[in-house]
Amino acid sequence: MSSISVVVPVFHNATSLRALAARLKTAADACGDLRFEFVFVDDGSKDESLDVLRELSGEDPRVRVVRLSRNFGSNNAILAGLAASTGDASVAIAADLQDPPELIPEMVGLWREGHKVVLAVRRSRKDPLLTRALAGLFYSLFRRFAIPTMPEHGFDFFLLDRRVRNLIVEIQENNAYLMGLILWMGFHPAVLGYDRRGRDTHFGASMWTFWKRVKYFVDSFVAFSYVPLRLASLIGVLLAGASVGYGILILYLRIARGFPVVGWTSLMLVLLAVSAVQILLLGVLGESMWRNLEETRRRPRFVVESVVEAGRERPPGN
Repeated sequence: MSSISVVVPVFHNATSLRALAARLKTAADACGDLRFEFVFVDDGSKDESLDVLRELSGEDPRVRVVRLSRNFGSNNAILAGLAASTGDASVAIAADLQDPPELIPEMVGLWREGHKVVLAVRRSRKDPLLTRALAGLFYSLFRRFAIPTMPEHGFDFFLLDRRVRNLIVEIQENNAYLMGLILWMGFHPAVLGYDRRGRDTHFGASMWTFWKRVKYFVDSFVAFSYVPLRLASLIGVLLAGASVGYGILILYLRIARGFPVVGWTSLMLVLLAVSAVQILLLGVLGESMWRNLEETRRRPRFVVESVVEAGRERPPGN
């Protein structure tokens, strides 16, 4: 009998976990004879999420909880869940119920037809205007300069066949952009469209802060695109060319026409502008060098503190 693992990264989602678990069980029942396991990954939550997960594990033996030692981020939490999965295929879904678990039977059906990757792609999203604008900009740039096959509105909800899952888990890359890795793998993913609902106010505010979005944006481009470094080189060449041209013009006007060299204010403005660009370019280079340093350190992407099964908590590997 085939089996499916459902991976759920959890970070301050105590209020939505019971509703999510109920809908996941309904979706599992709709898949007929398939065996299911639900792998919840507590990504260093400080609310009551772990307590709720312990209770769910005690109530349903299919629920397993992987507890990380601190917050490692959503991508690494999903990777921890994929690494702990035992199913023939794995589904990853967020814990906030903005993505519908009811799509899982259809995703599983496509997998049974032979698709090794199934993406649930957003047709629309009922998020705040700023969130939609930033997401639209990110995906547009990512499609243009990194991976052209990225869906227009992106995806976070997907199914991976065991083979693809194992390949993803084996990639030892820190700060990896998981969705980019899935597309980079290829395998001609099947695509399901859905309308992403807004976050229910009963489930609290999103922990996806502005600075986390910025880091996500930087990590994604550094991992899959040379454009930031190429742009830095191009700006340097353009500034150098402009400086040489301007210098030649000043010398010509001074020697040939006796043009007085004046303009301290404009000179200072140009100097400040060029210095700002230089510092910006050093920042771009520094971001790349920092990520190269992180890769050479070979630190683990996540640390599992304990595992909860049937309501009982134990150290990993025991």
